[in-house]
Amino acid sequence: MKFTKRSLSLFVSCCLLFATAPGVVAAQPDQSAPQPPVHAAQQTVQQLQQLVAPIALYPDALVAQILAAATYPDQVVEADRWLQQHNDLRGEQLGKEVDKQPWDPSVKALVEFPSVLANMDKNLSWTSSLGDAYVNQEQDVMNAVQGMRDRAEKAGNLKSTSQETVSNQGQNIVIEPADPEVVYVPEYDPWLVYGDPIGIWPGWYWYPGLFFDGPGIGFGLGFGVGFYGGFGWGWGHWGYDWHHHGIIFNHGAYISHSRVFVNRNNFNRAGGFHRGGFAGSRGFGGSQRGFGGTHSSAFSGFNHGGMARGFSSRGRSSFGGGFHGGGGFHGGGGGRR
Repeated sequence: MKFTKRSLSLFVSCCLLFATAPGVVAAQPDQSAPQPPVHAAQQTVQQLQQLVAPIALYPDALVAQILAAATYPDQVVEADRWLQQHNDLRGEQLGKEVDKQPWDPSVKALVEFPSVLANMDKNLSWTSSLGDAYVNQEQDVMNAVQGMRDRAEKAGNLKSTSQETVSNQGQNIVIEPADPEVVYVPEYDPWLVYGDPIGIWPGWYWYPGLFFDGPGIGFGLGFGVGFYGGFGWGWGHWGYDWHHHGIIFNHGAYISHSRVFVNRNNFNRAGGFHRGGFAGSRGFGGSQRGFGGTHSSAFSGFNHGGMARGFSSRGRSSFGGGFHGGGGFHGGGGGRR
């Protein structure tokens, strides 16, 4: 009798299981089905022009250094803090100490221009956005730079001076130092110099020595870059190939190994990770962006695109920090010659 009852219970349980099984199976997601790609919003032409406005009128090599360094916002913060703590160093002695640091060559190069580096630190949200845009819309960023130069030239504010040479190469406007041994960082109001006013970047911090109160362009003291020529990251190692829309470093295509930003286009097409890192590309011929060794940084776990925005407050970096001691702020912070 007991055996019969157990058999009947087992039979009923099996019937219930088979009756509900189709619904259970249907409720399970199809793990083999391809997931729809996530399409990140691309910045518009107007947004990119606003983004590059503060640097578009800088010499070509300096623009290259800034764009490359913007992909390392964590190192920018670290380098600026380091420089403030070592403001007694000058010239070749400064170069030797910088050469020992584990930073990317682009970040090391910006130590030659302390107020440019400090501006990127204080406006860390902008720096992060610039690095993100460069990684994901490199050609659009460079088109925006050329578009802003064209606007400034038509407004009568961009022309050759004793400090820099402005020339046209095809449809591109090239800006170079008049003296290759002395580099001037132009001072201008990035929201007025291009003719029609441009909306100010949210929370923009006006760093001393980079702002000219008026619609034109001014120059202060120049930076002697000869002290750094013997180092592999110095001024003479940088340039921009406008034809290929790529940064030149040491006569070849610059490749960033930053872990901060993701090339979303390649990531979406590939459908995920590549060899332990995000997919990405940089330079000519679509060279794949790899992940280099980790560097010590001011941020812990700073490994996702755009996270610098979370560390900024009113456009400043999360660490605050003061201005560099010693020297003035002429010509982009001269006095460190």
